[in-house]
Amino acid sequence: MAENADHGDTTLGEAGEGQARPDLAAMVVPLGRALMAAEQPILDAHGVTMWAYMVLLHLDETPIRTQAALAKAIQADKTRIIAVLDDLEARDLIRRRPDPMDRRVRLLSLTTGGRQVRDAVRSAIREGEERLLAGLSAADRDGFLRGLRALSARPELTLLPEPERD
Repeated sequence: MAENADHGDTTLGEAGEGQARPDLAAMVVPLGRALMAAEQPILDAHGVTMWAYMVLLHLDETPIRTQAALAKAIQADKTRIIAVLDDLEARDLIRRRPDPMDRRVRLLSLTTGGRQVRDAVRSAIREGEERLLAGLSAADRDGFLRGLRALSARPELTLLPEPERD
């Protein structure tokens, strides 16, 4: 990641055309770190780690998943999340049960308590995000969120040009 703001070529968008801008990572990484630091007290207050919160969030999309599919969805090593799942299950925030079709596979589901914790954490995080986003104009806010959604929806990210094909 480039730390020097002079490494960029031009500004994105209409305002300030031709002015140098920092590399995307030079802007996004400090913002991501600041957001994670701001979220940590919320996670701590609810007794969950960031990984546990990610698990709770992704179980909402599909109520029952395999551990391998969940690990892939949250971009975690499947062996790394076992301890997270053990903790969530011990606290009755998720259920793991053998798949009737393949007893080697564990199906996951969110409990009522897990849903309550997830919703409380998400609500507190969103309140903080709203305060942060309130500092932007409506157009900048909408553009920022639209662009962030589009970039995070991409299946893979590469900055290198695609090789020419014959």
